[in-house]
Amino acid sequence: MKVYGDSQSGNCYKVKLMLSLLDLKHEWIHVDILSGESHTEAFLDKNPTGKIPLLALDDGRYIAESNAIINYLATGSEFLSTDPFDYAKVQQWQFFEQYSHEPYIAVARFIAKYLGLPAERKAEYLAKQAGGHKALQVMEQQLLKTPFLTGNKITTADITLYGYTHVADEGGFDLLRYPAIIQWLKRIQSLPNFIAM
Repeated sequence: MKVYGDSQSGNCYKVKLMLSLLDLKHEWIHVDILSGESHTEAFLDKNPTGKIPLLALDDGRYIAESNAIINYLATGSEFLSTDPFDYAKVQQWQFFEQYSHEPYIAVARFIAKYLGLPAERKAEYLAKQAGGHKALQVMEQQLLKTPFLTGNKITTADITLYGYTHVADEGGFDLLRYPAIIQWLKRIQSLPNFIAM
């Protein structure tokens, strides 16, 4: 397998983390999105959306979208249940990440870390704070009840949300306000084959 991505991106890193936790051999191909490498004709032939990460399978097929990739990789493993209800709960958290978490926390981090918090994006950065804290509060409430997001066992839902949550401070979010999230991060970081961003 080949993975096209930028390991400083939370969406790409969660794929890299899933590969490591599952001990799956792969080739990592760095893509510099800021210089437009994901919008070359060669890349767009693989993924017309021009987004990373992108998984290239040995048989020539491709899978885009980070959560689809990690669910594909985790199929048949302890990280992804075959029970329809449990699987739906994983997806529930993954959709939450894409619509209620990532648009605030990841975008604020991008503006601050990748762009250097330019004056013309400061208002947008500040506007992301309330939504990001709302998402973190939802996670905090769940993690006060269960050690992982869907219950007592780690799933791809946790890997999905770990990607940007563990670097939320780079987007201006003080995680010390969320002690249950801090403990959850430590549980994930203690897993065999864990790799840091």
